[in-house]
Amino acid sequence: MIDARQLTKRYGEKIAVDGLDFVVKPGSVTGFLGPNGAGKSTTMRMIVGLDAPTSGSVTVNERRYARHRAPLQEVGTLLEARSVHPGRSAYHHLRALALTHGIPRRRVGEVIDLTGLGSVARKRAGAFSLGMGQRLGIAAALLGDPQTVMLDEPVNGLDPEGVLWIRNLLASLAAQGRTVFVSSHLMSEVALVADHLIVVGRGRLLADTTVEELVRTAGGDTVRVATQDRARLREVLAGPGVDICAGVGPEDLEVTGLSAREIGLRAAEHGIALFELSTRQVSLEEAFMELTRDAVEYHGSAAGAGEAAERQA
Repeated sequence: MIDARQLTKRYGEKIAVDGLDFVVKPGSVTGFLGPNGAGKSTTMRMIVGLDAPTSGSVTVNERRYARHRAPLQEVGTLLEARSVHPGRSAYHHLRALALTHGIPRRRVGEVIDLTGLGSVARKRAGAFSLGMGQRLGIAAALLGDPQTVMLDEPVNGLDPEGVLWIRNLLASLAAQGRTVFVSSHLMSEVALVADHLIVVGRGRLLADTTVEELVRTAGGDTVRVATQDRARLREVLAGPGVDICAGVGPEDLEVTGLSAREIGLRAAEHGIALFELSTRQVSLEEAFMELTRDAVEYHGSAAGAGEAAERQA
């Protein structure tokens, strides 16, 4: 378990992390989301003691990282996959880590097999592709068979097979009761694998919720209904927790608080003909963009990009 309490980090006048309170629980995959500059990397660095908090605290399994007698066997971390001596082979990199942490030699072979590095284990890491470098970083994170696994952008550089592999790996680790904390900008992958989300922006906590709840809040359960008798349908559907408003067209209604199935059944019971009944699909990416739109530090300009292309042409 990772427990952050009023976690704060300042660099001079800049507040990189501002009073974060969150808990990452075991047995599930927790996605850590935020725009560039939101404070995700700084938060992860503080979790493993690479940066010291200005104030507040963060513990892993009820202790600060530095207080663990065998940190690599408590927390497996991927923050920078390229932090490997380029002249050292994948095997010897992992073997050196194992020797300095009291981890048996057989575990090196196990993580090499687990991460698909068998064919390149004796090759120099400096010649690795980005994807193979990621696999080596993940192998190092898993070397101590830790109860807590924290990975920053683990699918960077992976091909489709590699993306599927890491997705299944994360789900498997969570199913074993481990704490899995993953930062990613690939919303489609987070939507597939994460059970819970922690979203930050400009160093502050924006959401501590599930994927389903975040999408629902962004309008993910809005049902569009078209009928010739809007007034009567309003009466039939009205009730606690149900919100009904006019849609774009003269026959349209937008309903939240009831599923399409429930709306269809009620309309049928009262003999109301429906011309359309559809649920609006909101993606995690759309929900994330809506939540963080005021917390984005760097904005691009589509118009500016078009003008630059015209100048180059």
